[in-house]
Amino acid sequence: MKLAIHKTTWTSFAGDWIAYCERNQIPYKIVNCYDSDIIQQIEDCDALFFHYHHTLPKDVIFAKQLMFSVEQSGKKIFPDFNTGWHFDDKLGQKYLLEAIGAPLVPTTVFFNKKAAMEWAASTDFPKVFKLRGGAGSTNVKLIRNKNAAVSLINQAFGRGFAKYDRWGDFSDNFKKLRKGKSTWLELQKSFRRLFVSTEFARTHGREKGYVYFQKFIPNNDSDIRVITIGEKAFAIKRLVREGDFRASGSGYIEYSKDKIDERCIEIAFETTEKLNAQCVAYDFVFDETNNPLIVEINYGYMQSGYEKCPGYWDKDMNWHKGKFNSLDWIIEECILRL
Repeated sequence: MKLAIHKTTWTSFAGDWIAYCERNQIPYKIVNCYDSDIIQQIEDCDALFFHYHHTLPKDVIFAKQLMFSVEQSGKKIFPDFNTGWHFDDKLGQKYLLEAIGAPLVPTTVFFNKKAAMEWAASTDFPKVFKLRGGAGSTNVKLIRNKNAAVSLINQAFGRGFAKYDRWGDFSDNFKKLRKGKSTWLELQKSFRRLFVSTEFARTHGREKGYVYFQKFIPNNDSDIRVITIGEKAFAIKRLVREGDFRASGSGYIEYSKDKIDERCIEIAFETTEKLNAQCVAYDFVFDETNNPLIVEINYGYMQSGYEKCPGYWDKDMNWHKGKFNSLDWIIEECILRL
C-alpha cells in the first residue's frame, strides 16, 4: 500500500496526513496535482489525497475532474465523488438533500426571472439570499421585503454578482477586529481588496442566471456544526455575530458537549450513511418547533477550530472523552476502504 498526497502551500489537511504516515510508517509520496503528468506520478500508488480549496482558481477549474477521473481508474481518493461533487455548490446540495429526504431548510431556486418575480410578489419575508458558492457566511444576505428581493432578482438576471463581496468582507473583518476576533493585518488585506479584487473573483467572473433563497428561521442565536468521518462525529456550537443572523465564520465558539443537541449528531450520521460519503460537515439551525434543520453541507473545515473539542461520538451515540485529531481519521478510513 502506498498513498499519494498533494502538498499545498496554504493551511490544508496535507501536513497532518504526512505526519500521520510518518508516525505510522505508512508508505507515501508527495505529488503535485497541478502537473500535467499527475496520472503518471500516482501510477505506483493506491490512493490520492488532495485537499482542494473552493477559492483557489486552479482548484475550481480542475480538481474535481481530476479526482473523479482517478477514482474511475480504481484507486481510492479523498475526497471521493460522493464526498466532493457538491462541495461549495449550494444548488447541488439542495437537490441532493431533498432527494434523500434529509431535513433541509426550505430552499427555493429560480432559473427564470418571470417565475422569480411572481414568487417574490406572493411569498412572505424575510428570506435568506445566497450565491451557490462561498464559506464563512460570505455571499449571504437577509432580505427583509419584496423590494429588496426584486432588486436581487433583477441583478441575478442582469449584470450578476461578484463572487467576492469586498464590502461585506471589509465590514465583517472590521467588526471582528473590534471584538478581538481578527487582526490588523486581516483588516488591511480586506481594505486592499476594496480596490483590487481576489484572483478567484477575477478569474471566474460573475454569478448570474439563477437566484437562490432559503427560509429565514428566526430566534436562532447560534448554529450547530457537526462533522462526521466514518463512524465518528464531533461538533461545536457557533454563536451569531452581534446584530447579525449569521453564525458561520463568527469566531464565537462553544465546545462543551452539553451545548450540542444530540439530535443533530443522529441526523448527521443518518445523512452521511445515505450519501455514502467519507467526511461531511453539517450546519444545523432549529425551526419554530425546535426541530433541527440542515442549512448546508461541506467536506472541508479548518482543523484548528476543532482542537478544543472535548471528545466525539461514535455511530451508536456513545461519547468518547478526550483529545483527537480528526484528520488522522480520514487516513484511517481510506486505509479501511483499501
